[in-house]
Amino acid sequence: MDDVDRMYRHLVRTVRATSPQLLTQPFQVADLYATILPYRLHRRDLGLETNQDYEMAMLELLSGGRGYLIVENRMREVLGESLRSPNPDPQLIREFASSRVALAPEALNQLDPDAAAAASSAAAPTLPTGVPATEAASTNPRRAAAAAGSAPAAAATSAPAPSTRAASTSAQPADRSASVRTSATSASAPASGSRRASRPITVSPTGESCPHCKGELPAGRQINFCPHCGQDLTVQHCPACGSELEHDWKFCVTCGRAAAAS
Repeated sequence: MDDVDRMYRHLVRTVRATSPQLLTQPFQVADLYATILPYRLHRRDLGLETNQDYEMAMLELLSGGRGYLIVENRMREVLGESLRSPNPDPQLIREFASSRVALAPEALNQLDPDAAAAASSAAAPTLPTGVPATEAASTNPRRAAAAAGSAPAAAATSAPAPSTRAASTSAQPADRSASVRTSATSASAPASGSRRASRPITVSPTGESCPHCKGELPAGRQINFCPHCGQDLTVQHCPACGSELEHDWKFCVTCGRAAAAS
């Protein structure tokens, strides 16, 4: 089991425990790395030593190459091409912060049959680009055979009774509201053991760009997070050990490396 496998397994456990509706609903890429599975809160569970290791694992997970996630076509192509290059660029995931991904049902069933059974009555998630859930299996030879073998049974049971369709339709608005409330609560509530709140940064009156997504920041304002990708702008990462540093620190408190090099 490598970093990507561990990240996927921990993602499923986290979603099942905190936001079970996301087992069958798409969610934004920015929510994945900023709210659902942020490095600063999950690095020990993920077994990753540095932020660079985290971003490389996230890059491969979001490329859809292993069939763990259903991803949009363009994101699959761009991230996959970067992974095949001599120097993969994990920062490319920031360019797809607003793109939507979903857990692939086939991979979920192999990892956690109980979670898959609980979600089996819901329709397979479909992204805005129309990428069906089964396409994730076709990108992975090991899962393609399993998906092909289960397709007839899935087709025979996919059409719910009229009363079931009505109940499902009425439940969808509530599920979406619950998802919004859960994301908002997760983003605003301090986690146990997390670092203290950092002081906001003041954006230059002439304007600055977000170091993560390159979006334009509001000139002259005091802010904590990027309004475009939601990343915490009050911290930076040590270029040597990956530890989180306050925005105005000059040296890393863990290894002593100069923070200006980042």
